[in-house]
Amino acid sequence: QEGMPQTLRSTSMFTPCGFSPHLHTSKEDEQGGLIFQDGNLTSASLDALIQHLIPTTDYYPEKAYIFTFLLSSRLFIEPHELLSRVCHKCIEQQRLDDPVLDKARIRKFGPKILQLLTEWTETFPYDFQEERMISHLKDMIHRIAPCDEAYWKKMNQLLQTLNQKLATLSHGQEGIVKINAAVSDKLVAFKNKPPSIQREILSVCSDPYTLAQQLTHVELERLSHIGPEEFVQAFVHKDPLDGTKTCFSEQKKTSNLEAYVKWFNRLCYLVATEICMPAKKKQRAQVIEFFIDVARECFNIGNFNSLMAIISGMNMSPVSRLKKTWSKVKTAKFYILEHQMDPTGNFYNYRTALRGAAHRSLTAHSNREKIVIPFFSLLIKDIYFLNEGCANRLPNGHVNFEKFLELAKQVGEFITWKQVECPFEQDANIIHYLHTAPIFTEDGLYLASYESESPENQTEKDRWKSLR
Repeated sequence: QEGMPQTLRSTSMFTPCGFSPHLHTSKEDEQGGLIFQDGNLTSASLDALIQHLIPTTDYYPEKAYIFTFLLSSRLFIEPHELLSRVCHKCIEQQRLDDPVLDKARIRKFGPKILQLLTEWTETFPYDFQEERMISHLKDMIHRIAPCDEAYWKKMNQLLQTLNQKLATLSHGQEGIVKINAAVSDKLVAFKNKPPSIQREILSVCSDPYTLAQQLTHVELERLSHIGPEEFVQAFVHKDPLDGTKTCFSEQKKTSNLEAYVKWFNRLCYLVATEICMPAKKKQRAQVIEFFIDVARECFNIGNFNSLMAIISGMNMSPVSRLKKTWSKVKTAKFYILEHQMDPTGNFYNYRTALRGAAHRSLTAHSNREKIVIPFFSLLIKDIYFLNEGCANRLPNGHVNFEKFLELAKQVGEFITWKQVECPFEQDANIIHYLHTAPIFTEDGLYLASYESESPENQTEKDRWKSLR
């Protein structure tokens, strides 16, 4: 297995493969503390799982196993501790401490340990923001390098790629932080209706196709920063076998995930603000119809997250109460979209559409057809329920690996989607507007809404009075 590993491209690698079900129903085999059922690894002790990760001269773990274990192991052991144990076991098993090294043997082992470290740095680069991780990495290479000059080169390549990746990611994070700071100042900018010099969306972009494409840019840009491990770290509890500390006591490393959820909320409020702002009913109706077209185009692109944000914005009470405005809107298209995102049956319609988009993505010939941007908070909810619904450990203290295969399947699919290059041309002006246009707070939305169409009933009248 000499060559550099391919990055994750297809979801097929996350499904346990190479076994035929129904051959020996529920037969359990045990190999080195690993419990298999029908050829699938179902549970094992943490030690046995770590051992299963470690390459030898004639063994290399399956790609799907590496991803699943590196993703889920952080519920039990911190990455730097895991890497430390992997290195110690390699040193022991390959006798890398011997005064005279067995070069022939290490030349068989070397490429495999390099391959494992490369896969780890490519898939979970954020793990290597820690100095301790880098020093374990370097120590390992220093031990095997005397046997082959090429290992130095490989090591330098690996560290360079990693540094570039971390630099890009942190640069993106800084950008997001800057934008968020700018946005929070503006959130309360309008208590009353804004002055009419306020730019509105239609003056920045009047073409729904273009806006849907720019929204897709923002979504893919923000998705690209989310590390797969953030899904697991969002749900870190105390590990029952280690009562002393949670695994990530210093902080939950989920900032990109949280920033992405904030973006969704901002888009909802932006849509509602744009609709409530115009003084004339006709203009408000025009903005609603514009956003319906944008949402429809998002659906066609496979950008379900923006689609859901736009629909949520239109369904906010300050917008939905504007009966006179809505009476001017051709609502048929809106109802079709709303039906697609209807939460009934655990979002049955949306899930069907998502599966269609995922299938299209797998057989796609162009980047345009590859785009799948899931409705993100539902994805998190699914992962949350999967996590809450099954124990991490079985009563005998074994790690419940079956659960983590399912987790890896969901997160792995997401990784494939977030790697798609955005095929549309970027319009910096529109993207800047999406991130920085001032938006109403909830109170501001109600105020604007009541000024546009006066309160209908006593509750609304009281609310208006208290707001003024």
